[in-house]
Amino acid sequence: MSSLTEKEKMLRGYMYYAFSPELTAERNRCARACNQLNNETALTRRKMVQLWRNIQLDDTPMPPELPDEDQDEAQFADDPWITPPVHMDYGYNVKCGKDVYFNFGCTFIDQRMITFGSRTLVGPNASFYAATHPLDPVLRNGTKGPEFAKEIHIGEDCWIGGNVIILPGVTVGDGAVLGAGSVVTKVGYLPFPFILSSLMLLFQDVPSLHVVAGNPARIIKKISRNTGADSGSGAEVPMAKLAEKLEDDSIL
Repeated sequence: MSSLTEKEKMLRGYMYYAFSPELTAERNRCARACNQLNNETALTRRKMVQLWRNIQLDDTPMPPELPDEDQDEAQFADDPWITPPVHMDYGYNVKCGKDVYFNFGCTFIDQRMITFGSRTLVGPNASFYAATHPLDPVLRNGTKGPEFAKEIHIGEDCWIGGNVIILPGVTVGDGAVLGAGSVVTKVGYLPFPFILSSLMLLFQDVPSLHVVAGNPARIIKKISRNTGADSGSGAEVPMAKLAEKLEDDSIL
């Protein structure tokens, strides 16, 4: 392992030194790229995608610009939506599925991979912290000591409320809802009689189709899906009834 660079150590989850010249230069590059997005005064959909890809070091060619603005925007239907400002350390470790939305003020401490499944919605000022430090202050040693990081994985169709903080190593299952202001850490097993919930947490810190909230976040309830024959995917539920249901269910 001694032959590995500090970047290679970081990406593999080993202890590494963040203030090595290579990693410092990469954070500076990402900061400049984020500033370009954050300070853009004419942020068209095309420009948003272009600047986002620049942050991520994504060299996917941009499609030719179409004269009709709506048709041009339609070419980016699967790309993420980002409301600036956005803050990242490296940029290339954040990966998104289709049609992901980030509200303003999101922060990504992305020393290792942070992934978001398709159609996930992220509220304002949400933070995702993949990096952490040793607890021993002698080993931690300020900026001269090592740190390490753990991947964060968010499933598809999740809703992450404003000011949520997700800590290193957390996995969120598909369709989960994280209440505003929650701090989501590695969840310990729940005591008897919650054996079923404990089993669900073996591979997911936030189980699929559950609402969690609080500091630390705890399971509030299971989510009922609109899968009846007369409701399709839920989009056809009459708006008045849907509003009543949302009012009853709302925690964000």
